[in-house]
Amino acid sequence: MKENAPEFSASQNNKRIAKNTLMLYFRMILTMLVSLYTSRVVLNTLGVEDFGIYNVVGGFVSMFGFLNSAMASATQRFLSFEIGKGDRDQLRNVFSMSVNIHFLIAFIIFILAETVGLWFVNTQLTIPVGRMGAAQWIYQFSILAMMVYMVSVPYNAMIIAHERMNVFAWVSIAEVSLKLFIVFMLQWFGFDKLKFYAVLTFSVSLIIRFIYGFYCSRHFKESKFRCYWDKPLFKTLVDYAGWNLWGNIAGVLHGQGVNVLLNIFFGPVVNAARGIAYQVSSAVNQFVANFQMAMNPQIIKSNAVDDLKYMHQLIFRGAKYSFFLLLTLSLPILLETDQILKLWLKTVPEYTVIFTRLVIINVLIDCISGPLMTAAQASGKIKLYQSVVGGLLILNLPFSYLFLKLGFQPQVTIYISIGISIIALTLRLLILKNLVKLKLDKFFYQVILKIIVVSFTAIVIPLLFYIFMDISIHRFIIVSLTAMVSSLNVIFFLGLSPDEKIYFINGLKKFKTKIIS
Repeated sequence: MKENAPEFSASQNNKRIAKNTLMLYFRMILTMLVSLYTSRVVLNTLGVEDFGIYNVVGGFVSMFGFLNSAMASATQRFLSFEIGKGDRDQLRNVFSMSVNIHFLIAFIIFILAETVGLWFVNTQLTIPVGRMGAAQWIYQFSILAMMVYMVSVPYNAMIIAHERMNVFAWVSIAEVSLKLFIVFMLQWFGFDKLKFYAVLTFSVSLIIRFIYGFYCSRHFKESKFRCYWDKPLFKTLVDYAGWNLWGNIAGVLHGQGVNVLLNIFFGPVVNAARGIAYQVSSAVNQFVANFQMAMNPQIIKSNAVDDLKYMHQLIFRGAKYSFFLLLTLSLPILLETDQILKLWLKTVPEYTVIFTRLVIINVLIDCISGPLMTAAQASGKIKLYQSVVGGLLILNLPFSYLFLKLGFQPQVTIYISIGISIIALTLRLLILKNLVKLKLDKFFYQVILKIIVVSFTAIVIPLLFYIFMDISIHRFIIVSLTAMVSSLNVIFFLGLSPDEKIYFINGLKKFKTKIIS
């Protein structure tokens, strides 16, 4: 009986992951539709130039979040780890200490943003004459919104660590609904729309912060904040976050640092194009992000109880399924990018099409690394991982600057990013080989090879329609449908193992039975 216990536990965990993933997908579909619609309205209400200003200034403020992102990863890891161990007293201590640390981080970032950051916005960014005042409004309210988010992180992490994805989903739906409402408000009032949008966006972040705090205080006893200080625990959390800090600085410079470079070289119109491209990729990537969010706590908890076999299974399937999900959704967009953008937006800024295609390719590569990153975090031994991978990612900024200085077009920055992502994936695998005893040959044959075969096979039929049909709405429909049908069929017959096919078919039968009954 004892031998069967782990298997039963793994089965229960798989069901929990599936249930949480479905809940997050429900949230994602609604939020994606609302977000895509609001992006279109905001672009057309603000105009391309003001939209670009909002994108670059708001993006610049998000660069200061590197401290918070580092600590957020530590908070999520330690909360999930203590829940996995079942130590409620230590869980309460970790939560209270993480709240203290996040308040401290918020204060530090406020000082940095109002000194070095303010100087940079005023003197280095390319802002059209007459719009600097509006840019300042965006900057100040973006700082306030970021500080509100920072002190919310421990509460969000507590909900995810307890795997209450239904709560996370409903609050996210409330958030995008409020954002939709403020988009309509932009059209009702005659204020400077860019300034008004900054104020309204901050208001939404404040409301959501109180909702998360209220829920946690009512449902999790360990989330009631206490005036608690534990120097050894503080050192443990900060030491762990310290190595995350390097990785997060690299990630910020890899993304928003390049966005600032594009503003300096080309102005806000290119920032608008890049912003739209990343909104498209973000909407598609939500499918993968939700799946991985449901799986990540189980990866951490399996490590806490030294169940490496189950942990490896989650890593392999998480990487493969993440790519397959994203491929199914992104293939039609990759082929019919131009028509999709024209249908979605009234005005399509220059470079948006090429940016969108390249960014989606980059996301397809990066999604394979998601479970690998979580596994590294779960081990707690992240010094080598963050040093090597972070050091590689940070190269995106100097290489981008060099090529832009040589006169290359703005899309060269994403070509560089794609190359770095491929190298980063290889390095992650090599590090995890020793860190969590990951078998690289199995990962190659069960994940990488299947991904390559599925990708090249799935694209053949829709690509033929795309090449030989004239541009029209009929081609758009045919290419989109054949791309999705081709992807699903190829994934099932070539991408899944025999056991996975049986599991998938049984899951469909159970779902059909529930629908009928």
